[in-house]
Amino acid sequence: MTKITILIHCKDQPNIIASVTNFIAQKGGNIVYIDQHVDTEQNIFFMRLESEFLATAFSTENFKVLFEETLANKFDMKWRIYSLEIKPKMALFVSKYDHCLYDLLGRYNSGELNLVIPFIISNHLDLKPIADSFKIPFYHIPVTKDNKEEAENKQLELLEKHGVNFIVLARYMQIVSEKLIHKFPNKIINIHHSFLPAFVGAKPYHSAYKRGVKIIGATSHYVTQELDAGPIIEQDVTRVTHTHSINDLIAKGRDLEKIVLSNAVKLHANRKVMVYNNKTIIFS
Repeated sequence: MTKITILIHCKDQPNIIASVTNFIAQKGGNIVYIDQHVDTEQNIFFMRLESEFLATAFSTENFKVLFEETLANKFDMKWRIYSLEIKPKMALFVSKYDHCLYDLLGRYNSGELNLVIPFIISNHLDLKPIADSFKIPFYHIPVTKDNKEEAENKQLELLEKHGVNFIVLARYMQIVSEKLIHKFPNKIINIHHSFLPAFVGAKPYHSAYKRGVKIIGATSHYVTQELDAGPIIEQDVTRVTHTHSINDLIAKGRDLEKIVLSNAVKLHANRKVMVYNNKTIIFS
């Protein structure tokens, strides 16, 4: 059995759903999931569909060719077709904070994440023992103001060599350059705290504590050239009170970061995210 996921967006117009589902039926497919959304303001149609094909002679590549000729050109679709048997490859970028790394590797080790982690990159050696304990290759690539281009070239070389599909910045404390973003558009996932109101600087939890905030949160988003302004994939918040200490706020914030990042990674790896005009459509 072959399982595929189809992601489509195009101008909203009559007969899209019927045309796609009939095409799949004609090719011997069984639809096991379908969801769609219309952005009425921009008149854009979005659809995610999963199908199973029992025929042993089924070819995903041939299906793609026929899909483009029969449907994609007709409706002027932007589309992607993924085989569920091929797991995406995710590279992890880390620095010194370990909570997100431990969480992702624990979920990965238990089979919770539908992906492959070929390696971990870090600008410090602090987290190498964690990578070693999970038997994942670890590459130390220091980054300074004088060697940023050289470091980035080493990163790109590893990413290309291993055929990496997307990158997760698991509290990687470096600004990603335009070159890397261009190579991986909407394929670099970041995590950071998200306060209401926002507090900038090196110690946001200390600033939030002094102001007596009542809500703290975390946001995971795709990286764009504008810092922390990329399409948002996942967010969560929790309430705090005057009884919580700074350490309580930090602990709660790190818990949120782990959950929000892992959920964002799952959504991306399972092909449940579509990006359009710096906004995400998240399918269930």
